[in-house]
Amino acid sequence: MRIISGLYKSRKIVAPKNLPVRPTTDMAKESLFNIINNLYYFDDVSVLDLFAGTGNISYEFASRGTENITCVDRDFGCIKFIDQTANKFEMPIQTIKSDVFKFLEKCTIQANIVFADPPYDFSLEQFSKIPELVFKNNILMEEGILIVEHSKHTDLSEVEHYAYSKSYGGNVFSFFEKNQIN
Repeated sequence: MRIISGLYKSRKIVAPKNLPVRPTTDMAKESLFNIINNLYYFDDVSVLDLFAGTGNISYEFASRGTENITCVDRDFGCIKFIDQTANKFEMPIQTIKSDVFKFLEKCTIQANIVFADPPYDFSLEQFSKIPELVFKNNILMEEGILIVEHSKHTDLSEVEHYAYSKSYGGNVFSFFEKNQIN
């Protein structure tokens, strides 16, 4: 994986092969960040990265100037890799080793952007639980967005707070907002 823009532009980050991850493709990541760039100033936002995996999305935010980033993943190897990479590049990334659903139940963090990249084989019920918990526990700040990455075989358009989706190859980003009630 590589960082697309910002302070660490073009830096390649090589994750250990034994991590249980599926990193977002560079093409999809670049498209996603073009959308986010039109909505926010990166140095003014806080980010909560759920199912963080390799930290790919968080590194991109940090490279673009975001200083308040929290990554959550249940895999110790993923958390260790994110910590090592963040330290190496002096990125302002905090990590929390936790099951994401348990974390969201007790979360006191608020963020402008919540990004979730759960396993693509999640059931619709599991995918739906992410926005349910984010909105129930008031994790998004006003004017914030929740972005859930999933495969083109999953349709989240009937989930409460759904706003719109953008597709890039086999990847889909579904956007959820506070003021969207289906």
